[in-house]
Amino acid sequence: MEKKLPAAIPAEELEKMEHYAALLAARADELVARGERRPRALIETYGCQQNVADSDRMRGMLELCGYDEAESRKDADFILFNTCAVREHAELRVLGNIGALKHEKEERPGLVIGICGCMMQQEHRVREIMEKYRHVSVVFGTHTFYKLPELLYSALEGERRAEVTNGETAIPEGLPVKRSGGDRAFVTIMYGCNNFCTYCIVPYTRGRERSREREKILEEVRSLAAAGIGEIMLLGQNVNSYGKDRYEDYRFADLLREIDGVPGDFTLKFMTSHPKDLTREVIDAMAESRHVARELHLPVQSGSDRILKKMNRHYTAESYKQLIAYARERMPDIRLTSDIIVGFPTETEEDFEATLALVREVRYFNLFTFIYSKRSGTPAATMEGQVEESVKKERIARLIEVQTEIRKQYYWEE
Repeated sequence: MEKKLPAAIPAEELEKMEHYAALLAARADELVARGERRPRALIETYGCQQNVADSDRMRGMLELCGYDEAESRKDADFILFNTCAVREHAELRVLGNIGALKHEKEERPGLVIGICGCMMQQEHRVREIMEKYRHVSVVFGTHTFYKLPELLYSALEGERRAEVTNGETAIPEGLPVKRSGGDRAFVTIMYGCNNFCTYCIVPYTRGRERSREREKILEEVRSLAAAGIGEIMLLGQNVNSYGKDRYEDYRFADLLREIDGVPGDFTLKFMTSHPKDLTREVIDAMAESRHVARELHLPVQSGSDRILKKMNRHYTAESYKQLIAYARERMPDIRLTSDIIVGFPTETEEDFEATLALVREVRYFNLFTFIYSKRSGTPAATMEGQVEESVKKERIARLIEVQTEIRKQYYWEE
């Protein structure tokens, strides 16, 4: 039994996208007929794999518009920044790059500059771009990237536009894709996040969880396998929640098993997983699969139950370790990786020692470590007990030292 959820992009919106793409393609053909080159576009992608997957779809739409790919900014007629909002540093970097293009725009008035992605889901950033960066003429968020041909056409007609929506949004099915990953392909299985970890901006920029239809996913995987793609990566902010918003009795473990039945010589990977939603059924599906890689990225963030509660993570260090133990029981050769945030508000030396103890016990193959930094718009940014920078730097150095020793042991064992 299926639940009600947002539908795919309406047919009329896809028709509009194709209409504007055809208009742009006709312009490109006119240039070629006059002996000139086709217009060229450059997409600069920041952030996570989901942004890369979104850029692949935008690259597909630009190809439909008659655009070739540019090798550099100097070579491009259209430059688009697909942005990340997880850390403010990434946003400032984008703003710096856009500001640096002002002179380029003055030298080449026909150059079109755009910015899209998670950063543009924040109202204050959209307002900043439209008011202070007048050389940018195309702005859209994560929910409206299918409007790219329309916005590009408007820009070429001399119009500046921002298209950003919030709330429930359609699932972007039916868009052309031009992948850039060589033998590796990303397949998005769901969009959005319902977890609202107190340090994270993603639920506010990507919206609530929306699972794609399983048959759409299977069709995409079959096509990639038939094309000889060697590695297929399933994407979602929390893949373990797949299906909860759409199906009564079909979950991520079921999807893994169905994909495992697809013929072809490919390796299947997925990210990201959330410990509160990872089930033994998923681990069983991994262990019994011929395609799924023996790899699991399971972000723990902290080894302190007190800090995990303040982060709104909904699991304990002990329940996390039980999942790890079961995964190793079913797959002794599994490679485990994780994320850890150091210096979350109110973190004490005792809390940090609990994190070090967990890392020593779990023995990750690899660890991605981050110093906590305030993210405007998240609850943690206004919490009392912010940890001093010097303390955070000292702690992360100790954490890296512990993980380095663990990694050396892996090399010796190999």
